Amino acid sequence: MSHGLPPQSAEIYTARRRRLAAATQAPALLFSGSSTPRNYPANVHPFRPDSHFLYLTGAWVEGAALLVDGERSVLFMPAEDPADLIWHGPTPGWAEFQAATGVDEIRDIETLAELVQTRGAAQLSSLPAVSAATRFSQGRLLDRDWAEPGSTPKLGERDAALADAIIGLRMVHDAGALEMLRGAAEATVAAHLAGMAATRPGLRESDVRAAMEAPFIARDMTTAYGAIVTVHGEILHSTSYGHALEAGDLLLADVGAENHGWAGDVTRTWPVSGKFSPTQRAMYELVLASQQAAIDMLAPGVRYRDVHLAAGRVILQGLVDEGVLKGEVDGLLERGAQGLFFVHGLGHLLGLDVHDMEDLGDRAGYAPGRTRAPEFGLCFLRLDRDLQPGMAVTIEPGFYQVPALLAPGSELTAPFDADGSLDREALAKFADVRGIRIEDDVVITETGAEVLTAALIKAPGDVEAAVGQR
Repeated sequence: MSHGLPPQSAEIYTARRRRLAAATQAPALLFSGSSTPRNYPANVHPFRPDSHFLYLTGAWVEGAALLVDGERSVLFMPAEDPADLIWHGPTPGWAEFQAATGVDEIRDIETLAELVQTRGAAQLSSLPAVSAATRFSQGRLLDRDWAEPGSTPKLGERDAALADAIIGLRMVHDAGALEMLRGAAEATVAAHLAGMAATRPGLRESDVRAAMEAPFIARDMTTAYGAIVTVHGEILHSTSYGHALEAGDLLLADVGAENHGWAGDVTRTWPVSGKFSPTQRAMYELVLASQQAAIDMLAPGVRYRDVHLAAGRVILQGLVDEGVLKGEVDGLLERGAQGLFFVHGLGHLLGLDVHDMEDLGDRAGYAPGRTRAPEFGLCFLRLDRDLQPGMAVTIEPGFYQVPALLAPGSELTAPFDADGSLDREALAKFADVRGIRIEDDVVITETGAEVLTAALIKAPGDVEAAVGQR
């Protein structure tokens, strides 16, 4: 990925800033953030700008700030460091950044404190930056109650109004955003096909991970999040890659590209040997049916929570058909029985972050007046809004046998064991299914939905045929 100038035309960012100004009717100040050292100061983690800043400028620049004040916008940047020419070579200058971002002016970041003092902090809205150090620094600058280390950032009235305005903008993707999401989706599809082709017994998870991340590097991209490539699909966020791949294993790969900040997020599950066992195929087809039922529901005005419940109902019906669960499906759904095996929510918003705008918590994911349900089958749902054209979401149902949840006598399973709703003997037949997830990236259209990652195979026969072909 190239750092520095925006990847798209200045008109895209200018239009976004103008929409923000119209929505807020007040000056807004946003910060890019700063890198953090891994150990000593010169050895830093890769820098990634704050997403709100990136959305409005496209600029990959550290230690900067953007002031949006009506029709006028000013980018504050650090002065050029002569040492950078020695260590990092020539970088774009202020004039290039001004032309590429479309801002009206660029000033030295050292003048920002004077401007805030002159304007008065009460007149400026500001969102917390990603870096804790930067957040506390800007908090002190703007006299916010989250200024001191150890405090929990809170959005006061000024910052909340800006947050709501940005949520409104970023929730519905413009043409420029959709272009970047499609680029991330294309690279993500290539990664999963490469992973399937590279898989064979005797390798390690890390071998497949390497094959999957190579297409990102070749496109000058990176990963949108830590890759999950594991034969232990029951570990939802596995980040170890040392297990050997053995015949009979299923390999779950949750891997997505980041295209100048814009994220892809896809999961596929495939058999290491290139052939599903009968029990693996049965559960795979059940998860696939659940996903397809959810995708078929997507349209403007549909409540995402209802899509989640519909996907869970398909899972429950399949488990009843297999004898794993007993009872009437709607009753099981009301009791949250799907949460025994479909632990997480159906998906989330997708955009400049893989879980888009979750730095703002449920303020972004939940519509005003809606809150998270306490029930286990719903408490992990990240999104409860009515769908709109231009929204991008993931659809990712799954089936998992998580030992900590399914252990006999656990608080979660006890009610279902007690009344015989859970048939453990029938469940034991699926011992070779640790975890299956199938996930795609979808954008809502005026009449339905477009699957951005539709080019990636998921029919079981097609998946089997793609394994081990490298």
